[in-house]
Amino acid sequence: MGATAGAVWGRGEQQDFRSRVRGTLLGAAVGDALGAPLDGLSLEEIRSVHGAQGLLDLAAAYGRRGAVTHLTQLTLFSVDGLIRAQVRRDTGAWHPPSDVHRAYRRWAATQSDWGPDERRKDDGWLAREEWLYARRDPARANVLGLADEIMGTLDAPKNPGEPGPEAAARSAPFGLLVGWEPQLVMQLAVECAAQTHGHPTAYLTAGAYAVIVHALARGENLDAAVQQALALLATRPGHQQVADALQHALGAVRQGMPSPARVEELAAGGTAEGALAVAVYCVLVGEDVRHGLCLAVNHGGPSAVTGALAGGLLGALHGETALPPAWLAELEGRPSVLVLADDFAMEMTQGPALHGPAGSSPGWLARYPRA
Repeated sequence: MGATAGAVWGRGEQQDFRSRVRGTLLGAAVGDALGAPLDGLSLEEIRSVHGAQGLLDLAAAYGRRGAVTHLTQLTLFSVDGLIRAQVRRDTGAWHPPSDVHRAYRRWAATQSDWGPDERRKDDGWLAREEWLYARRDPARANVLGLADEIMGTLDAPKNPGEPGPEAAARSAPFGLLVGWEPQLVMQLAVECAAQTHGHPTAYLTAGAYAVIVHALARGENLDAAVQQALALLATRPGHQQVADALQHALGAVRQGMPSPARVEELAAGGTAEGALAVAVYCVLVGEDVRHGLCLAVNHGGPSAVTGALAGGLLGALHGETALPPAWLAELEGRPSVLVLADDFAMEMTQGPALHGPAGSSPGWLARYPRA
């Protein structure tokens, strides 16, 4: 299913990669938190609550400022699954979609009525983080798709009629597999999206988003990253709507000053491909990170999704230091996100030294069990 980043990493390369991993995960989470209070509101309602310019700062959702939704929860479990896949590779068991599915099932357990006492030791540390047990309006497709142990595949996807954007919004971590070839990144993201969102536009949007993040994390600019995604989409059945949405986003950049009306038009009623178009557009036209994120959430579509998608792109493009510090300070779960980001960066750059035959670390294997 691909290869790890097996080359020797220089110190500067490791630091840059860690900054982009942190930026991607923190950016996606802070965009999710920024958009969460606006979900379900029309643009007129947003303006009536937050003023004529819309929301310009974090606002309360779920009883606090900086609260994240299930989109961030599942993004973190995507990372957990990818780390576990690398750890299990030492055993000869190498099927990342299955490891990610097991991670998503661990998330599903946090949303159940079983409670913490039902957690097993081989769940690892992330599944024991109490703040992740909060129920944050998980999409019905996610709940139904992960309700049993049978994994959805491209041949037999779960919820085959579900075109929603939630699978794309948890797919940034696949793009952080910088040692993989882009087509394998797309394949993995597509396969993992089909575990809950079986409509081609939903899982191909997830694949396209992962490829764009992948190119950004490797130092490309956003326009080149989108072109790479378009080239890979062209080989996939059912790709036209996703490709058209990305082309629409690029074309909108040339139409003058950005506006909430243009963002709302790109959002296309909350489709997966529309949400991706919004994220790409807002990153391209945003004056800075804060402006791009605010533009991405002030519309009548799925604001948490578009915020998360845009935040992931901005973080991969610029690294963690470009994100607004005041927003990060209030971000729910920030310490856990940072630990997971750094663990992922270590796994990708130093994996064999952590758990390979020459240097197995019991502490690492307790955090990310091979089971």
